[in-house]
Amino acid sequence: MTAISADVVVLDIEGTTSAAGFILGDLYDYARPRLDEVLGRDDDTVRAARADAITETGLDADASDAEIAEALRGLMATDVKSTPLKTLQGIIWAEGFAAGEIHSQFFDDVPTRLRAWSDNGIRVAVYSSGSVASQVPWFRHAPQGDLTVLVEDFFDTVSAGPKKESGSYDRIAAALGVEPSRALFLTDHPDEVAAALAAGWQVVALDREGEPWHGANFAAPAVASFDEIGLTR
Repeated sequence: MTAISADVVVLDIEGTTSAAGFILGDLYDYARPRLDEVLGRDDDTVRAARADAITETGLDADASDAEIAEALRGLMATDVKSTPLKTLQGIIWAEGFAAGEIHSQFFDDVPTRLRAWSDNGIRVAVYSSGSVASQVPWFRHAPQGDLTVLVEDFFDTVSAGPKKESGSYDRIAAALGVEPSRALFLTDHPDEVAAALAAGWQVVALDREGEPWHGANFAAPAVASFDEIGLTR
């Protein structure tokens, strides 16, 4: 058991609360054929994401929706953490969750521990490379019930910055009004471990069997389950 005292616990999603294979499989498969239609919408958020996608992929300014969608599918194939792609995926997934066409997935230990931590006065937040628009329905449509009632705030790379940069964790701590030393970050990625530690946070790495970073060298205590974290205030 890894004993930690903190006021706030901030959660990564992919590989930490949920299986990366589920996200890269079921959810990516749902988004791929729907990118063309979303890109054509007359919406400020979509227009901004479209322009950013053109810049990021190096396409011509007059690229068609089909060309942009194909370039974004190329980013998906290599799991590039692209902000405009995440924005568009978030729109697609939110609509899919609302329609009951897709659902989320959480490791069995996660909902139980989140409820216990919340009951003990520990604040919970989420920080993922996926857009906030996709994070919220992911937690709302958990098979174990609506988990958004346990989450105080959600952060993504737009609101906080890149997950591998320490400054992003400074911004999250400031937004939550917590001292970095009283914040705990749970993630499965070694580079994110390093960035949060550099910002003065406490970190526990999730080393779950079958996940992409299983067996990596972490610069923080590593556990295989939330049940192995003795978190108190």
